[in-house]
Amino acid sequence: MSQQAERFRDPRNALSTLRTRLVMAGVFVGAILALSLSVAFSWNVGPEGGAGGGAPKLSAAAAEAFQSPPGTCLAWSNPDATDARRVACAESHLFEVTSIVDIGAQYPPRVPSPNLDQWQEISRSRCTVDVKPYLGHALDPYGKLSMNLLRPTPAQWEDGDRQLRCGLQWAGPGGKLQPTTGPAKDQNQSAVWEPGTCLALLKASYGDPLDCAQPHSYEIIATLDLKTKFKDAYPSQEQQNTWLDTACSTAAQDYTGNADLAAKKIILGWDVREQESWDAGSTLVNCKVAATLPDGKGLAPVTGSIKVGNGEAQPDGGPANPPPSSSSAPKTGG
Repeated sequence: MSQQAERFRDPRNALSTLRTRLVMAGVFVGAILALSLSVAFSWNVGPEGGAGGGAPKLSAAAAEAFQSPPGTCLAWSNPDATDARRVACAESHLFEVTSIVDIGAQYPPRVPSPNLDQWQEISRSRCTVDVKPYLGHALDPYGKLSMNLLRPTPAQWEDGDRQLRCGLQWAGPGGKLQPTTGPAKDQNQSAVWEPGTCLALLKASYGDPLDCAQPHSYEIIATLDLKTKFKDAYPSQEQQNTWLDTACSTAAQDYTGNADLAAKKIILGWDVREQESWDAGSTLVNCKVAATLPDGKGLAPVTGSIKVGNGEAQPDGGPANPPPSSSSAPKTGG
């Protein structure tokens, strides 16, 4: 095992602990992340709407989106999603309706709309029940897809509408919804990014994709399938790490044109998969490169791509040599 890889994967490091906590938190709150960020279906729409400082007005297509049956996919462009529309699931979309839930018994007429904590609990307790029958297989708790709610607008709530649309979405690590293509049941749930993707740097950890010319955390250099090596039973994370040390090193040589990563203060890392992910069919992992802070407790900004022919990636204030313990590979694609 290479010394660089071992340093990047030391599970005792504080960054590893932080990232593991983030992954575990995603199992419980990732499904309603968009609600807390007012991204998906939390529109503040009044009875009039429109210009002049009033609440935004839903388009006719967006109003129709509230009545979508299971199997419907939705897309939008506006940050507040007021232009939501139905699209074929074969097209790029941001939300797929999986079930319809009525909460009228718990919230009769004239009862105030649930607060954020209550919406989160409704999402956990009511939306996860039907997702396995809908998909035909388990939802990967560490995968890219998570649950959310399409909930009534304030005006609809006042009119007595208590129907919710549960659905699947892909919320990036920074909270922005990512487009997917194809029905959820046919998608690979592995939390991976396309090679060449760079992820934003958020408080020494990572965020959503951005241009590699901007300061970033990880650059994705390859996507590998664990099934090419482990064709039968789930491989332990030690087995995964042993194989990926070699496989990702080879991928890094191809991606960078045999660049000396240590000389560039760049360290190689990769993902590993949990048993639950493997059982759900998530066997893809990312190989990635990053730089670490001098104290080894976070990721340092890198500017530019490490890919051969794309110029020189330069850590911004990274250590001259990797610290004895830096970060470990996350348990989901980052």
